[in-house]
Amino acid sequence: MPTQYSLEDLAEATNGEAIGDKSKKIRGVDSFETADDDQITLAGGKKYLNRIADTKAGAIFVPEGFEVPGKNLIRVANPPRAFAKVVALYHPAISPSPGIDPRASLGDGVHTGARAFIGAFATIGSRVTIGDDAIIQNGVFIGDDVVIGDQVLIHPNVTIMNGCRIGNRVTLHPGTVIGSDGYGFVPDDGSYCKVPQIGIVQIDDDVEIGACNAIDRATFGKTWIQRGVKTDNLVHIAHNVVIGEDSLIIAQVGIAGSTAIGHHCILAGQAGISGHLRIGNHVTVGPMTGVGKPISDGNVVSSGTPSMPHRTWLRVQRVIPSLPEMKKKISDLEKKIADLEKKAESR
Repeated sequence: MPTQYSLEDLAEATNGEAIGDKSKKIRGVDSFETADDDQITLAGGKKYLNRIADTKAGAIFVPEGFEVPGKNLIRVANPPRAFAKVVALYHPAISPSPGIDPRASLGDGVHTGARAFIGAFATIGSRVTIGDDAIIQNGVFIGDDVVIGDQVLIHPNVTIMNGCRIGNRVTLHPGTVIGSDGYGFVPDDGSYCKVPQIGIVQIDDDVEIGACNAIDRATFGKTWIQRGVKTDNLVHIAHNVVIGEDSLIIAQVGIAGSTAIGHHCILAGQAGISGHLRIGNHVTVGPMTGVGKPISDGNVVSSGTPSMPHRTWLRVQRVIPSLPEMKKKISDLEKKIADLEKKAESR
């Protein structure tokens, strides 16, 4: 693979339009602020487009129709997507050579697909199926009867407990636990009795799970992460939760048991979702929001507990700085009303 591409090469690779010196050689990628003359960067949004004269980059991804004199540009419909593609072009993922490290431990009846890799000190249970081109890195634990699809990447020290199902092209980042017991206990004469958790976790195709997630197995049935979901680091998903397709779950979100999240939702950092709720499709939950009741399709709820509609939250924020003055005015009015009432009584 070449170490450099021309501006025209990169435009063709991203279905873009090259503007300027099409033969310009680009040797790498970097940020807007630090890119050099032989690198390409991204003007991601109006903030950067207004400062485009400041960058020293040799070429810049910009939206279609954008013009600026004296700069080499690639105009595309989706500049961030095109830039991500070019970053991968210059920095391709390095895959280990297929095979099973002799220091790995495999149970009975393990089936590994073509070109699969299993790293050192990985522990694979019995009757496990691992798909084609899967990469199981060092120190991974996979329990009995697990099924793992094709082109799955499991980073070091991931745990996948018995019976779970992992789809194709799934990435699991370090330290994540799939299929830990759901939090199920019932009162028993002053103490608590554990409810056996006998379901599974199912993760569909094209899901990426961040580092140190805990995704609990279902009490019965399955906890279900549907196609295209992306989670950040430090996320907890409780038993029997369903997360709809192409939803984004950001850092430190906690979702309590048996809640259903719709498709194309965004749960921002540290949001807490109570149990047995239905969150609709295309819902956005703001950071540090506590959700204790269902949310219908398309709503945006913002920060705080309890959650409230975003427009209401904005109005509340505008009022807060005026509260001391408002309190004083209300106190003055109360005194005046009290004086008027005394005068009325004396008459």
